[in-house]
Amino acid sequence: MESVTNRRAAALAGVVAGLIATVFQLGLWAAAAVPLPQTLYRDARLTAAIVLGSAALTPPDSFDWTVMVVASAVHFALSIVYGLVFCTLLARLSPRRSGLWGALFGLLLFFLNLYGMTAFFPWFAVARDWITAAAHVVFGVTLALAYPLPARPGR
Repeated sequence: MESVTNRRAAALAGVVAGLIATVFQLGLWAAAAVPLPQTLYRDARLTAAIVLGSAALTPPDSFDWTVMVVASAVHFALSIVYGLVFCTLLARLSPRRSGLWGALFGLLLFFLNLYGMTAFFPWFAVARDWITAAAHVVFGVTLALAYPLPARPGR
């Protein structure tokens, strides 16, 4: 039963981290005067194209319900998977440094998502920037902090 609780806590931490990282990214875009909502729509299309194919990439700066729903589903599915992976690792690492481990994990995800995955989805290259990197770091830190200490094995 404890492992089920840990998986649920890890999945929930992934969802929370995905939400907070998205809000953080939107805030950075606004602070940096990045065109909104066009950049949000562009990134939603980049993500939705994983499932819908490259046809979802055009037009890049317009709202589409299907694109937004698919992009959100992909975003949160990945957030949950990353939460499960990271929290499994976090249970073996020093909880005193969980925020640091989270930041490193987020940075690793940035390189995996925006450099590694471009071999399969080359359209993500356009989203490589410091704001996206910072949002990934915030995702990792939030993931580490949102995973409750009592749910960690041996605690």
